[in-house]
Amino acid sequence: RRRTMAIARQVLCLCAFLSLPHARSEPIRYSVAEEAESGSLVGDLAEDAGLTPAQLSARRARLVSEDGRQHFRLDRGSGRLVVAERLDREQLCGQSGTCMLPFELLLANPLQFFRVEVALEDINDHSPVFLEERVIFKIPETSEPGSRFPLESARDLDIGSNSIQAYSISPENEYFSVSYGSRIKGKKYLELVLEKPVDREEQAEMSFSLIAVDGGYPPRIGTTQVNITILDVNDNAPIFTQEEYIGQVLENIPKGSVILSVQATDKDAGENGNISYQLSQAVGQNDSPFVIDPITGEIKLTKLLDFEEAETHELSVRATDGGGLSAICKVLVEVVDVNDNAPELVVSSFSSPLPENTVPGTVVALFSVRDRDSGANGKISCALHDQLFFSLRPAYKNYYELVTVSVLDREETAQYILTVTAADAGSPPLTTTQTFTVDISDVNDNAPVFNQTSYTMYVRENNGPTVFVGAVSAADADVGLNAKVTYSLAPGQRAERPSCSCISVNSENGHVFVLRPLDYEQLRQTEVTVSASDAGSPPLRANVTVRLVVVDENDNAPLVLYPAQDSSPPSSELVPVSAEAGYLITKVVAVDADSGQNSWLSYHLLRATEPGLFTVAVQSGEVRLRRPVTERDSVKQKLVVLVRDNGKPPLSATAALSALLLKDFSDVRLPHSSPATEDEGGSLTIYLIISLVFVSLLFLISTAVFVARKVCKRKELKAGHVLYGADNLQSSLADAAAAGTLPRAYCYEISLTTGSGNSEFKFLKPILPSLPPQQCAMGQGPDDEQDFPCVPVSTEDMAADNSGTLSARQFN
Repeated sequence: RRRTMAIARQVLCLCAFLSLPHARSEPIRYSVAEEAESGSLVGDLAEDAGLTPAQLSARRARLVSEDGRQHFRLDRGSGRLVVAERLDREQLCGQSGTCMLPFELLLANPLQFFRVEVALEDINDHSPVFLEERVIFKIPETSEPGSRFPLESARDLDIGSNSIQAYSISPENEYFSVSYGSRIKGKKYLELVLEKPVDREEQAEMSFSLIAVDGGYPPRIGTTQVNITILDVNDNAPIFTQEEYIGQVLENIPKGSVILSVQATDKDAGENGNISYQLSQAVGQNDSPFVIDPITGEIKLTKLLDFEEAETHELSVRATDGGGLSAICKVLVEVVDVNDNAPELVVSSFSSPLPENTVPGTVVALFSVRDRDSGANGKISCALHDQLFFSLRPAYKNYYELVTVSVLDREETAQYILTVTAADAGSPPLTTTQTFTVDISDVNDNAPVFNQTSYTMYVRENNGPTVFVGAVSAADADVGLNAKVTYSLAPGQRAERPSCSCISVNSENGHVFVLRPLDYEQLRQTEVTVSASDAGSPPLRANVTVRLVVVDENDNAPLVLYPAQDSSPPSSELVPVSAEAGYLITKVVAVDADSGQNSWLSYHLLRATEPGLFTVAVQSGEVRLRRPVTERDSVKQKLVVLVRDNGKPPLSATAALSALLLKDFSDVRLPHSSPATEDEGGSLTIYLIISLVFVSLLFLISTAVFVARKVCKRKELKAGHVLYGADNLQSSLADAAAAGTLPRAYCYEISLTTGSGNSEFKFLKPILPSLPPQQCAMGQGPDDEQDFPCVPVSTEDMAADNSGTLSARQFN
């Protein structure tokens, strides 16, 4: 399509040029030899057009051709026309007598054009070429002199005098010459002419070169080889090497085998000496099983021979040469009998499949054997190969029975392939093989077997209904309905441990589901028995224990035991203003009903009147002074401690505390540091009075005990110990323990030394080392409740390790 459009534009341009009034009628003509190199001078176009080189440049001169190809180039500076590319006359004009390349010189301002024609002159740049490198002629020896044999002329792409001018033979030959010329309509011919008779017996072959010469300077040549064969005359008939050929073959020789070969010779040569063979059957013998190769004379077998049908075969072979002369010979083929009939095995009855509980001695198959051969070739023996469960038993005459000899087990072998071989006594013996495939049908003699001796499955508490927790799987070695396993929950074997009604099992695939939500705090694990039963008759079953373990979830928030978080206002802890950093103010005690890391508690100071004054131990919950008390600190301090468990997500609770910063515990008057403290004066006074009375009583009791111990045991004055139970706290802790929420009990210890100016109240460390450090051992729940005695420690021991104390008050 693009080429068509380009041609259309060129035609329109040419029409425009032809319509110009300033067009020159006679073209400017030049000639140039082909194969000229690029840049070769063609002519001075500016001078021939009557223009100067300056005018060519000023008027934007350019060359335009009809086909769009630029074979030439205009040098505007000099006005010369030069060759733009290598020019091949044979490629541009072919075998045309003249080769003219027209184009136009187009000028602008004003518009003007000149027609230019360049004649491309031929040079001798191509040699003559024959189409074939070798030419073969077959000439009868009876050919007459003057006989002509046409030859293919050579081709030369050049024209005129540069084309082919003459042919010759090299070396010169007395028998042949070459004739070259023109005939009707100027067509060239080339012929080989026989000059004298030839004799094949004198010279059977001739060879020479045919040379084509063009008229260029220097001339170019082309050659081809001419081979001439002298053909013979048929004057001799074929002759067989034997008048009669005799061959013996076995009757079981395969098809395509060569029986024998016949051979005939002919003294002639060429086609007259080429012999072909034909086979003909004797009279009365049709459908011959033989065929002869027409070239080699080999007699081959086309079908199997049978000695019982024919013992000999008589054949006739004709040999014919290329001239039609022929000769005949006889061929006798004798067939040798062999043991070529294998035994035949005929099955009369066969039973399959057999149930695996078949009793030994059962007849599986009845068959007979026979052989068409006679004598030793017809005597047959039968054998069963490599079998321990079956055997062959002769029946009568040539009949045999295939029977079982032992118990069968389908699970061990589901199918038996029995091979029975019947062999005759020939040499070599022939055998026949019969295969019996005996399938063993299943009997329900295998109970299901679970792939595990027991199963342990896990479910998180607070689960959704009908949640999948695992699967049991049992396999049955039987097949069909005997191997179809169904699952069910078996009733509990012991009355004291009834099966849980919250578990269900899918009867088809053994999937185990939990039907209702479970609570770890109420049920931690349970066991059920799953039964697998097959569909046999009668069915067989197997049981397995499935243990369901409930995994704890963090669904219980911490419970603060001390200080009590009830509706009554919390008691205030008394802190002397002279206390140093690290002074133990109180201890927050909390428990969590969950287990594992869900019950691991941590304590954090959430809010405080003076956040920088207090610190809370993360693990023990002890509230201590971070720094010494200053006069700028408020007398009444309020703290909020956050108790958080280690679950995901964590749950938490808060404990509200209050502390009074006092110079002297006997001073019941509180300073009024701000209007806010004046509003609480009444309740604070009551608390101070109760605290002072309680501290006074403790002091008197402690003094009395100390004096009594000093009088009774003077040797133990320095390490005297008195245990004192905190009534208010012990009663609240006992209530909590009875409710099952407090896992440990605590007790107080008063430790006094001689010369001491003060005393301390402390909770003891836990008795059991496996329990958290802030707890004394106490059983969980009413059934496991157990009290452990508190071990007294000295004041020095308490000063060395204060971690684990619940509350302490120090006074002078």
